Amino acid sequence: MEKREILETWYQRVWVEGDLDAIDDMFRPDTQAAGLIPEMQMGPDEFRELVPMFLTLVESPVVTLDKVMEDGDWVSALYSMHVTDSNSGKPVMGAGQLFVRFSGDKMVETYNSFDFMGFFEQIGLLPEQSLALCLTGQKIG
Repeated sequence: MEKREILETWYQRVWVEGDLDAIDDMFRPDTQAAGLIPEMQMGPDEFRELVPMFLTLVESPVVTLDKVMEDGDWVSALYSMHVTDSNSGKPVMGAGQLFVRFSGDKMVETYNSFDFMGFFEQIGLLPEQSLALCLTGQKIG
């Protein structure tokens, strides 16, 4: 299976379908993902906790790999996630980046970035323009 296909399968099974068994199918037990939560690397067990929490906030997720580059064992991707806010029913879009090292068909090292601030603004968990407020020195909340 091509690395792009593995990433597409990852997002479909884990983030769209909520199939937590796919984590073990696609990660080695010692795989660590950096970047989703600052100062914390996440292994398979943490993903099994994070994914259901995220999926309770949204409905009908669709993930699209917008750009993918491969170089040997490494793959880099820009992706977008379109969901419906579970509370308001309004459409929400988030964007992220992923950098992954593979060993065979398993992800063994990942670096992630996702615009959680913009995402949480859209679902009403942060005030609108939170980044702009922070940049002017204002506290949120």
